[in-house]
Amino acid sequence: MRPVRSFATAAAILAFAAVSAFAQPIISAKSGVIAGVEGKVLVDGQEVQQSVTHFPEVKENSVLHTEEGRVELMLPPGFMLRMGENASLKMLANRLIDTRVEIQKGSAVVEVDQTNQDYNVTLALKSGMVTLSKVGVYRFDCEPARLKVFHGSASVQVGGESLLVATGKMVGLEGGSATVEKFDVEATDALDNWSRRRAEAMALANISGAKYSVNNPAPAHTSTWSYNPYFDMYTYIPWYGSNCNPYYSICYYSPRSAYQNFFMYPWAGRSTAPSVSGGGGLPSYARTPVNSTPTTTGTASSIPSARGATASAPAMSSGSRSSGSTAGSMSASGHGASAPAAAPSAGRR
Repeated sequence: MRPVRSFATAAAILAFAAVSAFAQPIISAKSGVIAGVEGKVLVDGQEVQQSVTHFPEVKENSVLHTEEGRVELMLPPGFMLRMGENASLKMLANRLIDTRVEIQKGSAVVEVDQTNQDYNVTLALKSGMVTLSKVGVYRFDCEPARLKVFHGSASVQVGGESLLVATGKMVGLEGGSATVEKFDVEATDALDNWSRRRAEAMALANISGAKYSVNNPAPAHTSTWSYNPYFDMYTYIPWYGSNCNPYYSICYYSPRSAYQNFFMYPWAGRSTAPSVSGGGGLPSYARTPVNSTPTTTGTASSIPSARGATASAPAMSSGSRSSGSTAGSMSASGHGASAPAAAPSAGRR
């Protein structure tokens, strides 16, 4: 098992000791809302402008392009795509039940934290079609055209072949035949490391956002994307229980689970967590290093205990925010003070 770092307990306590903020849930049946931008990012040739009154959206057949910048794109709830510099993608279809994205240039990482039989997410790259149906982390590169599965399992169609690509394997997505090879999941670059830091920050923002949602539920019984103004970023909130991503060693909590684990039983420093119905135990980033491991009610396996240090949160300005159409179920949820100084860890494990 790969070593895991934790966020400081103090950072988690600061995140929990919060005040409620007003939130208005927004429901949509579309993928493609921009969650955050860094540097210069364009949609159909027009630079994405940050605003507190508008959510920029990549509509069907639109092209999202980065120059000297990066971008986070929300697909169905639980699927976050992060694209690196000098890259582009086209939104082929943006319905939650049929989300299709074509990677045209550069590289992208997709974090999958919960799957749903009602959602279908497919990414096209050169001659390959990749369907993501397992919790994990997936890397897409155009030069050379290939898929790397850091954790999870992907269904791939390429060169007339259909195959499953599992954890630690990669496959070429160009040419007449597909060859599956091993790769070193520890060999990462700036995009992989940035994606990890953003995932850790998003998981930290989940706890305060989920707690606030206890008293301000979305009007539909569904998992949601939720904007947390105190962290100035979107986070993922499951409808029930907790869902964990083993590769990033993070968990996302439902409102009930967050309340039970962090507010009803606020003992982040104990060596063992209580058994709570609907909960998932204390996540690694919200406790001192212990030997116990939280479980998950989602589709991922248990997360190993934490044993590392902390660093600064990754820099990224959030995407524009508005009452317009948004991906999945969304709410502007906040329940907390400003983001803590000691936030997600910045280096590799």
